Amino acid sequence: MSTIEGLGGYGVYTFDFEHQPAGQIRDSARELEELGWRAFWFPEVGGREAFSLAGFLLDNTEELHVVNGIAQITARSARATHGAATLLGETHGDRHVLGLGLGQGRPGVYGPKMLALARDRAAGAHTYHVTTGHTAQAREILGPDTFLGVEHAVLFETDPDKARAVAREHMHVYLTTPFNVAKFRRLGYTEEEIGAGGSDRIIDDLVFWGDVDTIVAKLQAHVDAGADHVAIQVIGVEPGRSAMPWWRRLGEALR
Repeated sequence: MSTIEGLGGYGVYTFDFEHQPAGQIRDSARELEELGWRAFWFPEVGGREAFSLAGFLLDNTEELHVVNGIAQITARSARATHGAATLLGETHGDRHVLGLGLGQGRPGVYGPKMLALARDRAAGAHTYHVTTGHTAQAREILGPDTFLGVEHAVLFETDPDKARAVAREHMHVYLTTPFNVAKFRRLGYTEEEIGAGGSDRIIDDLVFWGDVDTIVAKLQAHVDAGADHVAIQVIGVEPGRSAMPWWRRLGEALR
């Protein structure tokens, strides 16, 4: 398998920094670095602008790799994207990794054609809300030399009913978006499993819940299936609170 140097096997993925105050973002990034996390992934949804946030994070850390996962290609011109990424590369070396995507409810790198495009025209592919089976399929398409970074949601809850209720709330938008539904169909889920909030099987496959040891073992399955790196998204955090306590626990468990 391929690696993008410096990312390590696991990283943090979060939407949290989209709307948090700059001081809190800075302090969280520094603590993640102190905890030993080597990669931080964040999307561009409608809060912070992708490159300015990346630059802020890089300026306020020393070794942490910052990954745009993803910067929207429709949000700026190709010239502006190239210029911003080039500047971050010149000022921070290989600590910045640019992931490009469509965003805003448009398809990601899930289907065979998009994966083949990533293989042929990019350093790698970043997948989001996929199963370990999809990771194995993606590795087969990408071949051994193309980087594969996989996001996966986790939830620190051991009660099955409570865990699935939170997971279903999180997954609702993905289980009702046409291109995501098409992705899940390709992975073998039936209309009944995708509809009505999602069956237990699809929910459990897309959100790893339980205690820390159970979650870590399930994340390892992505690596076993061919992922070079797994970006971990902690869900179930109460509004206004930070996922830092769970990032600390994961960081300790993954050392």
